[in-house]
Amino acid sequence: MIHYGKPALTTDQQVDLLIRRGMRIADRALALQHLTHISYYRLRAYWLPFEQVAANGDDHVFATGADFATVLAIYDFDRELRLLLIDAIERVEIALRTRLASVLSLRYGPFAHEDSAYFAKAHVWQQSREELAKEYARSRETFAEHYRCQYPQLPSPPLWVACELMTLGHLSRWLQNMRIPKDRQTVADAYGLDEKVLVSFAHHLTIVRNHCAHHGRVWNRKLSLKMQIPGKKPAGLSAQFNPAQDRRLYNTLTMLAYLMSVISPASTWRQRLKALIHATPQIAVVDMGFPAGWEQMAIWQENTP
Repeated sequence: MIHYGKPALTTDQQVDLLIRRGMRIADRALALQHLTHISYYRLRAYWLPFEQVAANGDDHVFATGADFATVLAIYDFDRELRLLLIDAIERVEIALRTRLASVLSLRYGPFAHEDSAYFAKAHVWQQSREELAKEYARSRETFAEHYRCQYPQLPSPPLWVACELMTLGHLSRWLQNMRIPKDRQTVADAYGLDEKVLVSFAHHLTIVRNHCAHHGRVWNRKLSLKMQIPGKKPAGLSAQFNPAQDRRLYNTLTMLAYLMSVISPASTWRQRLKALIHATPQIAVVDMGFPAGWEQMAIWQENTP
C-alpha cells in the first residue's frame, strides 16, 4: 500500500491552513462559501503565483499581500475569459465547417469525404471516416435521423450534413489531411489567410477549446501547442502578434479577434474582452503574453473592422 500522509480537511480547516500560511482572508464566511463549492485544489492554481519559499524551505507560504479576494477575482476573470473564448471558437468552428463542406462538395460532389483520393494520408482519412460514421450512427439530431430514415443505404450523409457532426478536433484533421493545397487555400481565402496558418490555428484551437470545455485554467497557461503566426497575408496582421510569447494566450486572442472581424463584423467580442481585462486590475496581462502598448495596436482599436 502506498503511504500518503496528508489527511482530508474540512472547509474550516482549509481556511485556517490558508491563514497560517499567510493568506489574508477578510471575510471568513465568504471564504467558507467559496471553498464549499470550489475545491481547495482547484483554487490553488490561482493562488500559486502568490506562494513563495520560506526560510525553512516550506514552499507553501504566501508572499506579503496575498489576499483571498484577489484570488477570487482572478478565478472569476478566468471563468469569464473561457466563456468569451468558447463564444469565438464556436463561430470559427461553424465557419470552418461551412467552408470545408462548400469547397469539397462543389468541387468533388456531395460525398467527397467518402473518397480517399482527395486526402493525403489514407490511414488518417480512414480513421476520420470511421469517427464520422460513429457520430452519424448515434446522433439524435433531427437531420441525422432524417437521413438515416430516408437513405438507409448511405454510409454517411452528404458532406454539408456530415460536417455538422464533426467535432473541432475531427474538423481540424479533415482540413489538415486535404491532399490538394489549393483546396485548403480556397477554404482559407474566405479569411484572407495562408492555408498553412489556418490549418495550424485550427489544430491549436482544439487544445484551447479542450481547456475551456473542461473548465481548465487558461488566462496564464503555457499552451502545449503553438500556432503559426501569419506572414505576409493579410497585410499588417503579423505585426499584431507577440512572437516572443508564442505559448501564451495573447496570440490566440489576437487571431480570434481578427477572425471574428471577418466572420461576425458586428460582434462586440473584442470590446467585451477589453472590458473584462479593464474590470479586473488584479490580473497582469503580461502573464497572458500581452505586449506593452497592446491597446494601441490596430487589432484592438475600436475603429478596426
